[in-house]
Amino acid sequence: MLKNRKRLLLLLGTVMLAVVLSGCSGSTAPITSESTGFWDHYIIWNFSRVIIWLSEVFGNNYGVGIIVFTLIIRIILLPVMQMQTKSTRKMAEIQPQLKELQEKYSTKDVETQQKLREEQQKLYSENGANPMMGCLPMLLQMPLLIALYQSISRTEVIKAGHFLWVNLGEKDPYYILPILAAILTFATSKLTMMGQSQTNGMTGAMTYMMPALILFMAITLPSALSLYWVVGNAFSVGQTMLLNNPFKIKREREAKEQAKKDREKALKKAQSPNKKRSKKR
Repeated sequence: MLKNRKRLLLLLGTVMLAVVLSGCSGSTAPITSESTGFWDHYIIWNFSRVIIWLSEVFGNNYGVGIIVFTLIIRIILLPVMQMQTKSTRKMAEIQPQLKELQEKYSTKDVETQQKLREEQQKLYSENGANPMMGCLPMLLQMPLLIALYQSISRTEVIKAGHFLWVNLGEKDPYYILPILAAILTFATSKLTMMGQSQTNGMTGAMTYMMPALILFMAITLPSALSLYWVVGNAFSVGQTMLLNNPFKIKREREAKEQAKKDREKALKKAQSPNKKRSKKR
């Protein structure tokens, strides 16, 4: 239940982000060194300067500047993403114990539910799992995405930049980047789900709903954001395959289950002669 609420929170957060970005959040005034306020002067202005500097390094190519900027952001967030992945795996491993606790404390009175929360918290602590860790990367990326949007829309030189077939400040006319962003989002979600020992209806729904939301946002927002999603999710796919390969995890899980079955079979076989001797006596 808590896991489902967490995923619902993530979905609602993404929808809110779409609304905020689609509504051109914040001021639309051009960003300059004279811009005031913490958000404009220290966040948007510095995002803009870094993207411009990176673009100049790569021959005034603002698309490449955004790609490199995205990779830098993803590398900075890598430890947090790893923490999320580990926590997700641990949460998946303790799902059987959580279900047992929910069945044991199924009564809805206040005292029983309080006891359930205490036992769940104890289980989380003993296994190093944090049910809210799955929301953290998304919560960190939301302000970064809003800042990237504003640094593009409020910096004329970036907004007017071109990369391949797109104008970075406008929508992709051929929808190629939005479609790629949605496909890579699906791949990231699918690989993550494959690495989990147990899944539910909400997990399956999110695997398809998130790409649909990304596709909707990428179609309606500047192509620079589509480029950000494409690069970011491609990075996530590579990160998952290298550090948390679901195929490897699945093989290890199957090997553990087979070893457990073999031990149970051997134990049953060892006990069988003893039972036969007891019957003869």
